[in-house]
Amino acid sequence: MVRSKNRPYILLLVFCVAALLFAGCGADDTHVKEAEALIDNGSYSEALDSLDVAENMGENMRLVQRLRGIAHMGLSEYDAAVTEFTEALSSNKGYAQDFDLDVSYYLAVAQYRLGDVKDAQDTYSAIIALFPKESDAYYLRGRTYLVLQDADNAKSDFDKAVKLTPDDPDLYVQIYEALADAGMADDGQRYLKSAMELNTKLSSFQKGRLYYCMGDYERAKQDLESAVQGGKDPQATLYLGRTYEALGDMNYAASLYRSYLEGDPGNAQVMNQLGLCLIALDDYSGAVDAFNRGIDLGDPGMDQSLRFNQIVAYEYLGDFDRAKTLMADYLAAYPADEEALRENGFLETR
Repeated sequence: MVRSKNRPYILLLVFCVAALLFAGCGADDTHVKEAEALIDNGSYSEALDSLDVAENMGENMRLVQRLRGIAHMGLSEYDAAVTEFTEALSSNKGYAQDFDLDVSYYLAVAQYRLGDVKDAQDTYSAIIALFPKESDAYYLRGRTYLVLQDADNAKSDFDKAVKLTPDDPDLYVQIYEALADAGMADDGQRYLKSAMELNTKLSSFQKGRLYYCMGDYERAKQDLESAVQGGKDPQATLYLGRTYEALGDMNYAASLYRSYLEGDPGNAQVMNQLGLCLIALDDYSGAVDAFNRGIDLGDPGMDQSLRFNQIVAYEYLGDFDRAKTLMADYLAAYPADEEALRENGFLETR
């Protein structure tokens, strides 16, 4: 019923060339740069205002369109985002560049968010045609095949992604988690085993996460505790907390999340996990508060999970009217979410 993180909804992962793009901004792209800073702070509406000024001032229009698309995604306005990204791509009159690669990834995510999974798949295919060594594109296209219930092509794409980046243990885990989410955890085990064969190249966190996925929680706990002590990586805290949850110690898991949030109150993913842990502890008011705080952080990568879990927490509280109102808003933003549609069917009976 609840979601531990945003695995099925692909908003995270790639998009790593933005700094390269903006290193090429002209000195007169003042409002474009201002908009980028506003987006980084989650101020999407204000960014759109700056981009209107940038267009009127004749600043780089392709950068304006790209940032408009990102701002619209932050506001869950995916139709508008698709339009902006498509226009940014269509205005290219030469060869495909890093800019086009970056925008194409964003376009695919926006299409996926709209429920246009086949369109997203086609966009990833276009990326692969132009950039055949893009491991991320194979991995992400594989996830779309899973959604479309084409397991054979999904695993074929996952294998191609691994072949391109065979030394990336995180990729193996992501593939396993994608397959597990699709009910094919057994198929994913071979990827975990391949990652374990990279033993000398694995950090404590990576080993701990692998053990967690393999269900070896005692070993996972040892490595993840070392990783948490060695730094402030929120992913290490998340997986250590989940390990304690799997071992049945919900109170300690919640204390881990709270301790982390004292130092980094702006981490929406940890906030989401705290809310889920509080649901398991029957603290539904606390869970609602955690999800509300997480939503207020404006992290587009966690928005969907937080909003869905917020609805579930209100259901547990017995506040079905509030849950129905939030569900209507949620389905307006995420109309293709089949789990939410089923949950809405339940709400309509209350």
